[in-house]
Amino acid sequence: MFLKGKTALITGSTSGIGLACAQALAAEGAAVMINGFGDAAAIEAERKALAEASGAGALYSSADMSKPDEIVAMVESCVAELGGVDILVNNAGIQHVAPIDEFPPEKWDQIIAINLVSAFHTIRAALPGMKAKGWGRIVNTASAHSLVASPFKSAYVAAKHGIAGLTKTVALEVATKGITVNCISPGYVWTPLVESQIPDTMKARGLTREQVMNDVLLAGQPTKQFVTVDQVASLLLHLCRDESASITGANLSIDGGWTAA
Repeated sequence: MFLKGKTALITGSTSGIGLACAQALAAEGAAVMINGFGDAAAIEAERKALAEASGAGALYSSADMSKPDEIVAMVESCVAELGGVDILVNNAGIQHVAPIDEFPPEKWDQIIAINLVSAFHTIRAALPGMKAKGWGRIVNTASAHSLVASPFKSAYVAAKHGIAGLTKTVALEVATKGITVNCISPGYVWTPLVESQIPDTMKARGLTREQVMNDVLLAGQPTKQFVTVDQVASLLLHLCRDESASITGANLSIDGGWTAA
């Protein structure tokens, strides 16, 4: 349990990639704070399981990632109740699929706020504590869409390109502080977020569900397989190791070869 004594804050972690990351970190002994929306009983069950796995502690924050005050309060709560934020995983994200001239402005604002701006606020709040300790790991969940674009996803692609740039900038600022800052860029991972965008993609492109799965989602992944949440979590753990101290400012693809083309 190489993370015993460390604390991790993972946004957007009540399901999908974020929950898998929280489970992996807890299994290595880290106290964790999870965040997100969902059924209250299911979230409490996950929190208890994480606390048992880590042997350290697990808390849940319902902070809305579109509200800066709630984000700052979440980080402050993690510091006060779990002793700090040693590992910050910015994973919260939402999606909307539509042509740009039909894209609702409120959806654009919401996606940029949750997928990009929230990471600014968490990093800004957590970084002083990491600097004081001389150790920290910041890992941002980007996407293959931080490197390439797809039609009908203007807000999401813009946000993920922004996450890649934010990652590089902060990595340079803290390069001598014992803190690494990286982003992981998965291809299509089978999560509730991906599943939920299938109907909108069917409508936007005039396709069946099967055509969206095979001809859109997996078309660009040479492996023709979805990335798994456990594969993403495993890469996160690698970045948290002391042996990974020289990996910083990197955008690490885990996309079945999508961006190799």
